[in-house]
Amino acid sequence: MTEPARDPRRDPARAPDGLPRRKTPTRRAAVSAPGPAGEPERSALDLARRIVELAEDKKAADIVLLDLTGLTTMADYFVIASGGSERQLDAIAEGVVSGMRDEKVHAFGREGTAASHWVLVDFGSVIVHVFTPPERDYYQLERHWSEAKTILRLQ
Repeated sequence: MTEPARDPRRDPARAPDGLPRRKTPTRRAAVSAPGPAGEPERSALDLARRIVELAEDKKAADIVLLDLTGLTTMADYFVIASGGSERQLDAIAEGVVSGMRDEKVHAFGREGTAASHWVLVDFGSVIVHVFTPPERDYYQLERHWSEAKTILRLQ
């Protein structure tokens, strides 16, 4: 016995116009170019771990790496760090941006300034937040994203 022909308008894999459904859009890729020395593309977690290293090199304090996978399409990971002064905030953010640029990974955007006491750098699937301690206490991103898994915390 043969199955009756399926009506494409009732196929859950197809949109109402009969065309295949597109998957829900996900966050854009963190890396569009191969890694250093022709290495294959990095995963978002590898990118996030490298950003943590670069922030640590600039003496960032209380660095936290949060896994947001499954909680939002905004990003897969947050790197949250503190700097003791406006000058250090700028140094941390610039150190991360220039270090990643040296590895052929470019930021999609940068928001805030050291004078605002919060700098955000967007690498696609990884978003970096650098705060002064009072602003970090005020915004409490770790508490806001308390359902996120903490991958790493460096005091």
